[in-house]
Amino acid sequence: MPGWFAHHGTPAGSRAVGRRGERAAERMLRRAGYRLLGRNVRVPVGEADLVFESPDSGVIVIVEVKARVVSKADAPRTPERAITGRKGRKLVSVARSIVRARGWSDRHVRIDVVAVDFERGRRRPISLRHYRGAIDAGGART
Repeated sequence: MPGWFAHHGTPAGSRAVGRRGERAAERMLRRAGYRLLGRNVRVPVGEADLVFESPDSGVIVIVEVKARVVSKADAPRTPERAITGRKGRKLVSVARSIVRARGWSDRHVRIDVVAVDFERGRRRPISLRHYRGAIDAGGART
């Protein structure tokens, strides 16, 4: 019954849902005019799911994607609630490291979260929520 496990939180199932969520978030942001600069950008302190340049102000946008397979019973447990204080601090470190590595110290940086809900058995997301500036990037202004 590998299909059953793939939808119930096993690492392989979680990774597959995460990849689908990242693709959905990327499509949504591109349609909104964001320019993709990188996917799964790794630096020594961690990884950014997506890195974009915002369409309106040229701000560098580090995007954390949280995707889950949900049911009606999960309504209060939205994916964005998985962003803890510890995760936020890690994302700030990742953002700073990316800025240093890419030579973007003169650019403003923002950390956004995109939450993606999938319904069991459906390939397309049933909901996408974009939270601009969800995590304080440590003094970076938008």
